[in-house]
Amino acid sequence: MKATATFYKWHRVLGLIALVPVIFWTISGISHPFMSNWFRPYIPVEVYKEPAQSRLKVPLSVQQVLDINHITQLRNFRLLEFNKAAYYQVLGTDSLYNYYNATDVKLLINGDRQYAEWLARYFTRDSLSAIKSIVLKKTFDGRYQPINHLLPVWKVSFNRADGMDVYIETGQSRMGTFNNNTRKWMLWLFEQLHTWDFLAKAVGDRVRNVFLLSLVVVMFCSLVTGLTLYGFLWKKFKTAANGRRAGNKTDKRFLHRYHRQIGLYVSFIMLTFFISAGFHLVVKLHNNTPEEQQFAQLFNRADLQLSNLQLPVPDSTIKKTGLAKIGDRTYYQVSTSRKRILYFDAADGSELKDGDQAFALYLSNYYRSAPVKGKTTVKQIRQFTTEYGFINKRLPVQQVSYPDGENLYIETTTGKLAARVNGLDRAEGFSFIFLHKFFYMSWAGKDIRDIVSITAALAVLVVSVLGFASFLKNK
Repeated sequence: MKATATFYKWHRVLGLIALVPVIFWTISGISHPFMSNWFRPYIPVEVYKEPAQSRLKVPLSVQQVLDINHITQLRNFRLLEFNKAAYYQVLGTDSLYNYYNATDVKLLINGDRQYAEWLARYFTRDSLSAIKSIVLKKTFDGRYQPINHLLPVWKVSFNRADGMDVYIETGQSRMGTFNNNTRKWMLWLFEQLHTWDFLAKAVGDRVRNVFLLSLVVVMFCSLVTGLTLYGFLWKKFKTAANGRRAGNKTDKRFLHRYHRQIGLYVSFIMLTFFISAGFHLVVKLHNNTPEEQQFAQLFNRADLQLSNLQLPVPDSTIKKTGLAKIGDRTYYQVSTSRKRILYFDAADGSELKDGDQAFALYLSNYYRSAPVKGKTTVKQIRQFTTEYGFINKRLPVQQVSYPDGENLYIETTTGKLAARVNGLDRAEGFSFIFLHKFFYMSWAGKDIRDIVSITAALAVLVVSVLGFASFLKNK
C-alpha cells in the first residue's frame, strides 16, 4: 500500500500543477474551430486573378520605362493593372516598389499604398467604406502571426462596423489573411491561452518553449500515475461499487468515481495530445536557429537587351513576367495561364529548357549548404499536400528532394524558401496534424472533425475539473 499512497500523492501534486495549463489549453483548443471554421469572417474573393498581358495593351517596354526614369539597376519588375491603368511595378535596389504608368512612364506617388488599397477593396468587394488606416508591416505580431508567412504586407483597415483588416502582399498581388472584430478577439484569446505569448514577451521564446515542455511532461506523468493507480486499485473500486449496489447505498465519492471513469475513457486522447504537443515543442526548440537570409538578386539595365514585349510566347497566355538570374545569365521569368513558368534569355530570347527546375535547384543550393551525395529530384507542386500544407501559403512551388530525405519547397517567382522539411520535421508534422488536430477524421468532413476535437478537449477539461473538485472535497 506504500507504493499506492506514493502514486496517489504524486498524482494529486502533478494534477494540481497541470490544472491551470490544462484549463488554458482546452478552452483555447475548443475556441480554435470556431475561429478557423464556424466564425471565420466572410470575404467575397480570396485569390486575385492576374489579367492576361494581352488585355493590358502596353505600348512601352520595361527598357523604355527604366531609361526615361534613369534607372540603371533593379531587383525585379512586373506588369499589372489597377484603377483602369497599366503600370510597371519596379522593385528597386532599396527593396521598395515604385509604379510607373505603362503609357506615359510617370511615377505614381504612393503607388504601393494605392495598389494595396485597391487589392483590399478587390478582395472585400467594398468600394464604399472609408479606409481607417494603411500601415506597412515588416514583422509579425498578435494579429498577423508567423503562420501567415508573407512579409512585408500592408495592413488595410476599413472603417466598418465589423472592423475588417486585410493584409496585402503587393509584390505578388495576394492576401496574407483577413480579420474582423470577432476573429481579432479570438486570435488574442488563442495566443494568450494556447501559445502563451505573454510568457514569450516576458522571458523570450526559448524559455517559454522549455517551460511549456516541462508542463507537458508534468501532464504526462499525471496521466501515467492516474492509470497506474487505477490498475492497482481497480479490484477495490469494483468491490466498493458492488457493495453499494447490494446495500442500495448512496455514492458519497461520486466525484472521484466520475473522475476515474471519464479519465479512463479519454486517457488515450490525453496521451495523443501530450505526445504531439511535447514532440511539437521539442522540434521547435531544435529548430530555434537564426532566420535564414532570404535570396535576393540585382539586375543591370544593360543586361535586358530583348524587349519584354517581344518574348516568343503569346501575350494572351502571359500572366506575369519577371526576372531571374542563374549563374551569370539573366532570364525573363514568364508565368503562364497554364501555371507553367518559362525562362527566356534576356539577351536573345532563347528558351531555357526546364528552366524553373534549374532555377529551383540553383536557389536550393543557396539555402542548403550541406554537400549532396546521390540524386536530387525537382518537381512542381501546384496543390497543397499533407507535407506541404495550406499554412505555407505559397503556390506553385518547386519541391527539391535530396537523397538524405530533406525536401526544400522553393517559390521561384519570389526566390523564397517556402518550407524546409527533413525527417524530424516530417514526423512532427504528421504527429501534430493527426494526433493533435484530428486529421484522421478528415474523411467525415471539417465540421465533424472539429466537433470531435471539441468533444475531446471538453472531456479532458471535465476530467481535470472533476479531479480538482475531488481534491477540494477531500480537504
